[in-house]
Amino acid sequence: MADIIIALYDNQYILIALMICIPLILFIISDIKTKKRKQMVVEKVKDLANGAIEMTPQEFLTLRAETRGNAYSGQGIMKLNEITGIYILFNKTKNKYYVGQAVKVMDRVNNHFTGKGNGDVYADYKYGDEFTIKMISLRDSGYNTLNALERNAIETYGAYANGYNKTRGNSD
Repeated sequence: MADIIIALYDNQYILIALMICIPLILFIISDIKTKKRKQMVVEKVKDLANGAIEMTPQEFLTLRAETRGNAYSGQGIMKLNEITGIYILFNKTKNKYYVGQAVKVMDRVNNHFTGKGNGDVYADYKYGDEFTIKMISLRDSGYNTLNALERNAIETYGAYANGYNKTRGNSD
């Protein structure tokens, strides 16, 4: 009988150790999966941005003036004035990003560089900071909603933590 009591007593420590270790192991596995998913999101957004045409505000404003109306993009895929998606404004001088979304991206980007959008972006542009613009179409992004695409881009580029964005993006 004493042997059974000692065995139960010894197993008690094993059970306590398992009760502590199993949740810890599950947490570590979950954390690894979360970090892997975040890395996949970052890679997807950066791949989309790397595939987008990059232009300066001056090039953008010239292109916008030339494509008003029914003009098509050089790729002939869609009318430039009808792009629904996100845009990434990068202040090269200050290493800061602004990410936005719009049903008509060309109109919204135009607002930022003509004083009708984000005031901080416009002030930095007006006072000579160097910017680049990238536009990503929702249609070809693999995302179902503008909100999800925008949120992931804001996170990828640190546009909320270290950029011009005042929020992390809209929720679905």
